[in-house]
Order: sequence, then structure tokens, then C-alpha cells
Amino acid sequence: MKHYFTRLQEAMRNNWDRPALCNYKGESFTFGELADKIARFHIVFETIGLEKGDKIALCAKNSARWAVSFLAINTYGTVVVPILADFLPESIDSLVAHSGSRILFTDPDMWKKLDISKMPEIVTVVSVADFSILYTADEATSKALADMPEMFKARYPDGVKPEDISYPVDNDKDLAVINYTSGTTSAPKGVMLRYECLSANVEFGQKWMPSYPGDNMVSMLPMAHMYGMMFEFIYVLCGGATVNFLGKTPTPSLLLGAMGELKPYLIITVPLVMEKIFKAGVLPILDKPAMKVLTAIPGVDRIIFKKIRKTLLDKFGGNVQEIIMGGAALNPDVEKWFRKLKMPFTVGYGMTEAAPLLAYRQWKSFVPKSCGRAVDSAEVRIDSEDPQNIVGEIQARGINIMSGYYKNEEATKAAFTEDGWMNTGDLGVIDADGNIFIRGRSKNMILSANGQNIYPEEVEAQVNNRPYVVESVVVDRASKLVALVYLDQDKLKADGLEGEALNTAMADMMKTVNKSLPVYSKLTKVEVVDEPFAKTPKMSIKRFLYK
Repeated sequence: MKHYFTRLQEAMRNNWDRPALCNYKGESFTFGELADKIARFHIVFETIGLEKGDKIALCAKNSARWAVSFLAINTYGTVVVPILADFLPESIDSLVAHSGSRILFTDPDMWKKLDISKMPEIVTVVSVADFSILYTADEATSKALADMPEMFKARYPDGVKPEDISYPVDNDKDLAVINYTSGTTSAPKGVMLRYECLSANVEFGQKWMPSYPGDNMVSMLPMAHMYGMMFEFIYVLCGGATVNFLGKTPTPSLLLGAMGELKPYLIITVPLVMEKIFKAGVLPILDKPAMKVLTAIPGVDRIIFKKIRKTLLDKFGGNVQEIIMGGAALNPDVEKWFRKLKMPFTVGYGMTEAAPLLAYRQWKSFVPKSCGRAVDSAEVRIDSEDPQNIVGEIQARGINIMSGYYKNEEATKAAFTEDGWMNTGDLGVIDADGNIFIRGRSKNMILSANGQNIYPEEVEAQVNNRPYVVESVVVDRASKLVALVYLDQDKLKADGLEGEALNTAMADMMKTVNKSLPVYSKLTKVEVVDEPFAKTPKMSIKRFLYK
């Protein structure tokens, strides 16, 4: 297996003048400029005495300079501590302190909200906006930055050249990243990932969905989350392709506009985004009475589906080879339609603790309702007497699996079995060919009064297929299932559905849904909520907030 630094060095040397990192309609850096900035940071790190294993926190909005900062830290041998900018300021203070970071890279606006007294080991704070100093308790750092141009010129009289690039590749087992999975201030879980964890994911990505010079990636996921960090940034760059950052979470119009212009070769996203695009742009067409008649005619249906598929892919720039979704299950009805349309989509499976990929299958061989097969670097098993038929916890082991949770021995011990397999917390089965089918999260599972296991995600999939429903959460109240639903407000207004008419519509919806459910998982009530459900960075609903 190649170290990811080896691939990165090759990409830099071979694509020196090509764009590497770009802010959409903003600042950009070529591979050569990236190498230059990394070299300058290394001189500063060396001058102030940073050592291998020292921690540097990175908490800022997605941008080309976020990526420069990450690579400068990581290639020096120091440990990157990426923290989501969406966390509350007090949580960021706490996580920076917990990590023991000596330097913090952040946005000027974010810095104004933080409390340096809560981060006792921080000696310097660097602005990701322009790499200026926002704070320092260490004059040596200020001097090193001031003297850096002179020191850089002394070391590289003619500037950094392709042959000057040399990053350590003998550190596979060393700690590379501490990635916090939540913003909680009590017993935080900082996932410890080695360099080989990152390299294994890059290796898999370049084997099954290689990136090439001239390819574009539109980055929309949070960089501080492993899914976006790995597959919208690190792996992409290692093939010589260009990463284009959209910054904050884009509106559908901005997203489609950027894709139409940049023509990405791959779309990395979460199911919710594709479901929204399908329900808003495709389903209304398919639901027209005339269209229902035409799509029921053999031969004619293929012509119509082909046209819809082309229109949809053209909106994404017309160059998309595959749409990869992860982070949650795809709505079964949407998945069924995507297959009819022959959309090049697949659903993978991963988690931060696997850096992040555990399962994937290319779209042409992807099995419906599955999330692919185990990746090359990992083994997956089901903790069940009959893994093909009886649901059990999904467990994994391999070189991409974390070392444990930073400064949290209790959580680390609970995460692994006695024979060394990691407990994912997910429940599922696996077929004879190795395809994994997720049934839900073990902590979400509801045990009915008569001992039946109820997976709320499966009930929600039925609810989400009904008219007006945008998303739902099924909860257990006194051994009765209740569906909390957030509805399409614009559609409700357009149809004049409110008051008693809305209550009747919800009652009818519950009857329809219950017809498709076994007796033990039927709904007893539907409650309409006024706001969209709060979500994690990977767009999973924060279920613990709803009871």
C-alpha cells in the first residue's frame, strides 16, 4: 500500500502548474503554490520547535486555505485536530483544550467568540483567512513568522521546485489525526487515526474511482468530518485533480450552478440531498397522469427514463461518472426510481472510526438496499448466530480502523470486542456475496412490548414516501410508536392544507403507512413539527433531541 504522501508528492510534481485548491469564484492555489506554502509553514514549525506528535487544532470554514493548513500540519508530522466550525464556541474551547493543541488555526470571526483562558496549552492562533497571527503568547512564533521570508529564501534560493518535495513516509503507525465526533464537553470522543488509516482510504479510492489531472471535485461537505475530508479533498488531490470549495452549505441553486460550471467527475453527498433533488425536480414530472400512462408502456418508458436521466445528469454538469451517497440510508422508493432511471448511483457505508469507509460497491454492481461490500483494507462481520438472516451488530477490523479514542480509555475499551473487532453500533445482515444491509442503529432500536425488535429507520422510510412529508422521526412513547413529521411548507400552502383538513390528511397517511407495516410496528399517532429536525454534519437527524 502506498503512503498517501507518496501519491500527494507525485501529484504535486507532475501537476506543478495545475490548479489544486480553489474557492469557488475566489482564491486558488496550484500544486506548486501548495508546495510553496507547505514549505514555509514547515520552516516556521521547525523554528519554534514543534515536534512529531505535537497537536495543532484546525477549526474554520471550508476553504482552500483550510486545506493548505491541514496538509502543512499533517506533512510535518504533527497531529491535525480538525474541529467542526458549527460546534458551539464553548465546545470548541473544550475540545482544543482536551486535545492539548499548541497552535490553533481558525477564522477571525470564530476567534472573537472563543476564550483563550479555556485553552491553556495554546501559544499561537493563526488566521486561516490570510495566515496572519491572531494571538500569541510566544514571541518566538511571531519572530519566526516575521523572519520566515528570509529563512525561506536561504533554504530555497530559487523557490521550491518539484524535486524539493519530500514528506515522511515511514510513519504509517503514527497518529495523524484526532477527529472529534461530537461537540460535547463531557468525555469527548476524539477518534485517533493513524497515517495508514488515511492511506488505506486513498488507496481504495484511487483503485475504484480514480481521480485524474483535469478532473474537478465540487466540495460541499464539512472538511472537519472524515467523509468530506477524505473523499472531497485528500483522495481527490492525490490523483492530481482539483478541489473546488463552495464554503458554507450551498443552496440548491448555488450547488447546481457550480456543478454546471465545473462539471465534476464525481458527486459525494448524503441521501437527503439527492432525495430533495428527486422530489422537487423529478417526482412531479413522473406523477403527472399522462406520464404515468406513458411510463407503463414497454419501450416508451425506456425512452422517457433515458431523457429524464440525461436532463438530471446535465444539471450536474454532464460529466458525472458516479454519485456516491453515505451517512444514512437512501429512501427505498427513491432508490427504486433511481434504478429505473439507470442513474449511476451507489450507497456506501462508513464512520469516522474507519477514516471513514467500511463498505462500497461500484454502481453497476451495487445491490439494491445494500451499502456495498467491505473495502479492501477491512473485514466486516455480523455478531449473529445466522448473519444472513438474523440481525446483529456490524463489527469491523483492518488497517483503516482507529486506534481508539483520545484520552478516553473507557470508551476505547467499549468500542472493541475481546478478539479485536470494532463495534460499529449499527445493526444489519450480510448476504452470501458479502453485501451488507443495514437495519438501523443499535441505540435506536425499539423493543416492543411482546419482544419484537423495531427499527425506526424502516418505519420512517415508509412515512417519508408519503405526500407532503420532508422527513420524520419515529419515537417510542409508553410502548406506542409515534411519528414526528416535518412537512413541505410550500406545498401545504399551495394546496391550502391546514387545520382540520391537515389533521385528516395525517390520519389518512397513518392508515396508508400502517397497511405496509407488521402489527408490532404500526403507528398510533402522527405529530406535525414546525421546524426541520436538527442534524449532525453528515445530515443524520439528532434523534436524542426528540422523544
